[in-house]
Amino acid sequence: MTVLRTLTPRTARRVVVAGLAASAVAMTGIGYAAGEQDFAIVPTIAAPQPALVQQQHAESGHPGGRWSTDQSPFAGSGGPFQQTEPTEGSTNESTATDATADQELGLVYVNTTLDYGSGQAAGTGMVLTSDGEILTNHHVVQGATSISVQVISTGRTYDADVVGYDATHDVAVLQLDGASGLAPVTTDVEEAVQVGDTVTGVGNAFGDGGAASAAAGTVVALDQSITVSDETGGTSSRLSNLIQVDADIIAGDSGGALYDDDGEVVGMNTAASSGSSDVTGYAVPIAQALEIVEQVESGDQSADVEIGNHGYLGVSLSADVTGALVAGVVNDSPAESAGLTAGSTITSLDGAAVTSADALSAAVAALEVGDRVTLAWTDTSGQAHHESVTLGEGPVA
Repeated sequence: MTVLRTLTPRTARRVVVAGLAASAVAMTGIGYAAGEQDFAIVPTIAAPQPALVQQQHAESGHPGGRWSTDQSPFAGSGGPFQQTEPTEGSTNESTATDATADQELGLVYVNTTLDYGSGQAAGTGMVLTSDGEILTNHHVVQGATSISVQVISTGRTYDADVVGYDATHDVAVLQLDGASGLAPVTTDVEEAVQVGDTVTGVGNAFGDGGAASAAAGTVVALDQSITVSDETGGTSSRLSNLIQVDADIIAGDSGGALYDDDGEVVGMNTAASSGSSDVTGYAVPIAQALEIVEQVESGDQSADVEIGNHGYLGVSLSADVTGALVAGVVNDSPAESAGLTAGSTITSLDGAAVTSADALSAAVAALEVGDRVTLAWTDTSGQAHHESVTLGEGPVA
């Protein structure tokens, strides 16, 4: 069976919804393989256990971003998401080698901490402006509570913030803090990519932060769509308009550059197949990615494009009861600072009655980081509380 894998090594993953930490199954592995998948849209998870909010994930045996079977039950099968719709591929006889200095110029390594330390992930990005605007995949930063970016050519590391993203097309825009004088990548949006074109995929091989890998190949097909499902087979999603290549793309290459034979970027590495001796890679066309970047830069939020990040309260909720029952509270979250505890029931937000977990999730999703709200709840003894809460910045949805 051909299996699609994400190209972002990660040690752990947890679903987060609308600023509310949903105590769902921990999604260990390397993230999603490809598609419109954004598990952050799940409104609530039935019958959660408070312990899951604080669940500890395996951190042993994690050499610089690489993952192995002792860290992920899905490692042996190429990742937690299986392809449910066949795609055509071709034999790949190339072997990834170290990238040249020219190929590394303008590329960065993107390293994230997931859900306040529950896991880590690593991928690649491309410098778009000298002051540190970065293009990468949405799945590279999904679930991140902190992001650091290393410029390969200089070795310097910066903190980064998410400016905006489009989960449907797997594109995210970051901004480095205090960056200047960076060398951007050179993109080619004028000359159309053609089947048979020579290309090279470059990125953060295995997420280990060492020399970037360079995988040579050719364009196999254009305008490709990939359908995937999660490890339970219950959720399918899709990415469209992809460039298909037979380059030996490696885990960690997500967000990296797909170069043409002139050394110009024509795509962003996003997914690859595994499960056979042949490797098929997929990349988002650079012209499409840059259109999304322009929309993010303009602050034009839409059904697909999200600007900034939602406000974050920091509770897990149960969907199996009437009302917004708190199953768990995230450490150092606004909810914990306000005094919320597991077993409490949230009754109102800014004076508006909260009748369900879904209603609270939707209300918080409409708020921004730094918004101050009045939260009312009843604790396990029946005592009523009212507190003013400043929403924090939670994991990237």
